Amino acid sequence: MYKEIIKLVILIISQPAKAWEMLSLKEDKEEDFLSRFIYPLIGMVTLAAFLGVLFTRKEFDVELALKSSIKTLVSFFGGFYLASYLLNELWVSIFKRVKDMKRWQCFVGYSSSLVYALTIVLMLLPEFFFLRIFILYTVYIVWEGAESYMGVEENVKLKFVGIVSAVILLAPIIIDFLLSMLMPGLRFE
Repeated sequence: MYKEIIKLVILIISQPAKAWEMLSLKEDKEEDFLSRFIYPLIGMVTLAAFLGVLFTRKEFDVELALKSSIKTLVSFFGGFYLASYLLNELWVSIFKRVKDMKRWQCFVGYSSSLVYALTIVLMLLPEFFFLRIFILYTVYIVWEGAESYMGVEENVKLKFVGIVSAVILLAPIIIDFLLSMLMPGLRFE
């Protein structure tokens, strides 16, 4: 299962147009998508957060590693569901389309693949902080999926990509910020 996830993430990052075409033909059940793609991927990010704190710091602190992994898990799960819900609502109000939460969860999950992959790399190798700039490539991934996967017309594609990219990129950051504000015990840096 993890081998397929890694192959799909690499395909989405390296050839987004081809990946979206393939994904638009594939009909996933919501449970299959969640249990076979999102949950394991967020699990890998959480494990990377745990191991990253455990082995990249000077001191060996399990408590700090647990705090990091809990914060990462809640941020990415919350960010995924927040982005899916907000975009589903905006789909109706701004783009005048029918709600389709399953489709939006798939779109947000696949579009976030780069964010998850970069987070894993940066948790395990924090000295490569300059790689954060590549998160902006998510905008291109969303651009490629807008027409082929979501069926967005050309005249509203730019607005769609701007809104969707902002929500996908900012949702985990907002959840992380709220966690830090509401639960100061989870601050570990």
